[in-house]
Amino acid sequence: MNKRLLSLDVLRGADIFFLVGLQPVLLNVLLALDIDFLNNTLLYQLDHARWEGFRLWDLVMPLFLFMSGVTMPFSLPKYLELNGDRSLWQRVIKRFIILYALGILVQGNILALDPKAIYLYSNTLQAIAVGYLLTVPLTIYLKPKWQIVSIIVLLIIYTIPMTLFGDWSPQGNFGCKVDKLILGRFRDMTTIDTDGNIVFCPWFDYTYIWSSLTFCCTVAMGSLCGTFIKARKDDGSKTTLTLLIIGISLVIFGLIWGQFQPIIKRLWTGSMTLFSGGFCIILLAIFYWWIDIKGHNKNIEWLQVYGCNAIIAYIMGEKINFRSIPNSLLYGLEQYCGAAWYEAILTFFNSAIIFLILYILYKNKKFIKI
Repeated sequence: MNKRLLSLDVLRGADIFFLVGLQPVLLNVLLALDIDFLNNTLLYQLDHARWEGFRLWDLVMPLFLFMSGVTMPFSLPKYLELNGDRSLWQRVIKRFIILYALGILVQGNILALDPKAIYLYSNTLQAIAVGYLLTVPLTIYLKPKWQIVSIIVLLIIYTIPMTLFGDWSPQGNFGCKVDKLILGRFRDMTTIDTDGNIVFCPWFDYTYIWSSLTFCCTVAMGSLCGTFIKARKDDGSKTTLTLLIIGISLVIFGLIWGQFQPIIKRLWTGSMTLFSGGFCIILLAIFYWWIDIKGHNKNIEWLQVYGCNAIIAYIMGEKINFRSIPNSLLYGLEQYCGAAWYEAILTFFNSAIIFLILYILYKNKKFIKI
């Protein structure tokens, strides 16, 4: 099977829609309603877990990384066959550099034009870039069984120093120590005081450098799933069932491992990698069966609008504020609906404008690929 997976475009679109469309609007609506039951259920799920645990919002980033891996078995071997090893790696390095640079643009504070304020490794796009770079050799040089072995080895390598040379606390873990040592001033949320000393933000507890090993595991799991789908020889039912069984098994195993190594998204722990990866596989199986196998492709174009220009949608959602447009048109409405509802209205129009731009690009077949 070598045709493009429509289900992957739709799943990617659903992830992007949740990130730049639904969550911002729903979050502001729930804040405006301020109902305890909704705050403790829906609103709770629309934010990251503070430390241990896992919420719906914590699945957005792993799904991004996972889907970047699913496409690799469809694109890389074909490109390698047509253009050779050297050309392939030139393309891989180029994609890595662009994604990494866009990550600095989105969250690395480079637009401040102040070298003292730049952060080097702090964003989802950079995690995708690193995970992609590390997964490429696994995809093109190793058979699936050795890819599985590689994932296990990476999880072990990640776990040993995390267990021996730190704890699982926000500031006492090994990954945090590595980031502080290597990134130093260029770690996210880090400043320089008046005496020239590095001041690390006490509440910032995301890790990236050591977590790159598990970023790779998430991308590699996506690559394995892509390889499995590409090689299917049945009508798709057995493939779907197998993916579901694998996904459910990983969720269960992640929960069991979580009793010894906590599920912490901010550290991208091994247990979180398997737990979130299991849900990613389950979602892929459901979308794959419904769209690619059963052919249910009606009323999904609006998700393709998001999915076919996912990087642009992400950057617009993260860096460009379109609220000035509805604010100019609706000026004065706040006094009648209140500040909270007015913010919800502005957020809705901000999301609508992003969709409109993506829709225009989609209809004109302008797909910006990296």
